[in-house]
Amino acid sequence: MQSTHLKRLLIISGLSGGGKSVALGALEDFGIHCIDNLPLSLLNDFVTLILSNDFTPSNVAIGIDARAVDKSISQLHKSIGEIDQTKIKIELIFLSASQDCLLKRFSETRRKHPLSNDQLTLKGAIAKENEILSEVNSEADIVIDTTLYNIHDLRRTIKKTIAKSTGRTLALQFISFGFKRGIPLDADFVFDMRCLPNPYWELSLRDKTGINQEVIDFLDQHSQVRKMKSDVKKFLDSWISEFEAMNKLYLTIAFGCTGGRHRSVYIAESMANSFQKPGVKALINHRDI
Repeated sequence: MQSTHLKRLLIISGLSGGGKSVALGALEDFGIHCIDNLPLSLLNDFVTLILSNDFTPSNVAIGIDARAVDKSISQLHKSIGEIDQTKIKIELIFLSASQDCLLKRFSETRRKHPLSNDQLTLKGAIAKENEILSEVNSEADIVIDTTLYNIHDLRRTIKKTIAKSTGRTLALQFISFGFKRGIPLDADFVFDMRCLPNPYWELSLRDKTGINQEVIDFLDQHSQVRKMKSDVKKFLDSWISEFEAMNKLYLTIAFGCTGGRHRSVYIAESMANSFQKPGVKALINHRDI
């Protein structure tokens, strides 16, 4: 097994209600190892520990809130300064939002602000946290204002600005199946190939499948088949990118014919070959052969 080492440390901070948990969840989906609310006093020990391990993730994100900063940025400066940045790239990301937006979010979710207490109102807690984290905000490498963002907007922004260099690829699984045995329940798209010419009725092709050259040659000669391939390819080209924008990393695309041996296999193979390119991992599963 090839060893891996930590190369990039993301420190995610920000105002409570600003989207830190959503950001960490998105980063985790993109293959980044995430730890939330790590005490700053443990940051150096944590980095030392994972650097001593040959099989650590190359990208790690740590969530830090106002309670960890402890009213002063000096401890954060000290912790970052003690890390050997010739070995690790450190990025500080800060998530902010307007006071009115934060008040609305806490009101809608009925969550308690981490700094609020009997003597401090929600508005006062937000103001206090803003003050505590003001230096973190001003020194951040990336500041994201989430005031106008919903969850999907924030995840898209995280993907574009932070997670884009992780090398995580989109996985497309192309499944062929026979309708007589049922539709795959995990399919995101299902295409019906039963309208195409059926090689089954050619006795010489009946016992073969859509992988065999004789079946490929038979289907290739029909204009309906060529049009179907072209139309399906255009559809997938248009809509796969939309699913990527929603941060979906795995799509299952199913092609069915009567028995699941000829037409569906042929189309699944053709589509998988078309989408086998950098940034996409194309998988093939012929369920019924």
